[in-house]
Amino acid sequence: MRRRSTLSAVLAVAFAAAPAAAQVTAGQVDDFTGPSAEGWFYGGGPGGVPPTPATVLATGGPAGVGDAFMRLTATGGGGQGSRLSILNAAQWGGNYTAAGVGAIQMDVRNAGMTDLSLRLFLETIGAMGPTDIAYSTVPVTLAAGSGWTRVVFPLIGGLSNAPIPGSAIADALASATLLRLSHSPDPLDPSGPAPAVVATLDVDNVAAVAVVPEPTTLTLLAGGAALLALARRRRVG
Repeated sequence: MRRRSTLSAVLAVAFAAAPAAAQVTAGQVDDFTGPSAEGWFYGGGPGGVPPTPATVLATGGPAGVGDAFMRLTATGGGGQGSRLSILNAAQWGGNYTAAGVGAIQMDVRNAGMTDLSLRLFLETIGAMGPTDIAYSTVPVTLAAGSGWTRVVFPLIGGLSNAPIPGSAIADALASATLLRLSHSPDPLDPSGPAPAVVATLDVDNVAAVAVVPEPTTLTLLAGGAALLALARRRRVG
């Protein structure tokens, strides 16, 4: 059975009792231009340790001077703050399928000395903990000391299902309570607790990318448009 993360267990009751979060929409972007982390936070821990908002730096993002970004840190060694795992239960919850969101794109920079394996997690939290978790099948590998890099996490065909009884990828996409970004290198059970690591990760321009039709679909659409135009010309003639 999957090991339940401490964060999910701690926040389960709070999420279940909280009012419905804003619904994710295709095209939305977190660029951290305001003073806050736009709802991104580290989870609390045992003993009632409260969640901690992520840090926002006012300059040095992908666009250079004056471009704000979010900085995530992990101290390693175990305990509060030892894991690189950040989540958003506000504007990144909702129905990704109905919104037509096919991928999550962001700019990232590994400012630390440890290589990172980044995965996205879509989680549905019930009264007793997570009921559905889908995670990136293939992690984004980011070498230590990397510069700003634009990465894409596909949601359609790019997710695996956590070993929770009754959990389904489709349900996680349709009723996400939160979106999580974690360093998760374990190839056997990425949905387990993130490992302790000493790391610094910078993030900017987190964007919900709309579903792009497959090439075959684009060809069919183009052909249909051509036939429609031809029919209109014949009617005019």
